[in-house]
Amino acid sequence: MMVLPTKRLHQSRALLSVGGEIIVLLHEPKTVSRLWTEVSQKFRSTPGAPLLTYDWFILALDMLYAMDGIGIEQGLISKRVA
Repeated sequence: MMVLPTKRLHQSRALLSVGGEIIVLLHEPKTVSRLWTEVSQKFRSTPGAPLLTYDWFILALDMLYAMDGIGIEQGLISKRVA
């Protein structure tokens, strides 16, 4: 399972961790490309963090959308407040 960290999946690469980073950066609605740029820069600047690929980023977005944590309107992704 890739949602939670395991002994074979680094904690920062688990989808919940990546999703958490995405939510933190969504203080305003953003396009997918802008969000990808910001998330990938954050992962590259974190010492010891594994490489974050675009497909892993998309999986995290899918997970957040399925959990109703984010929404998309007019091409912009925003967090949903419960």
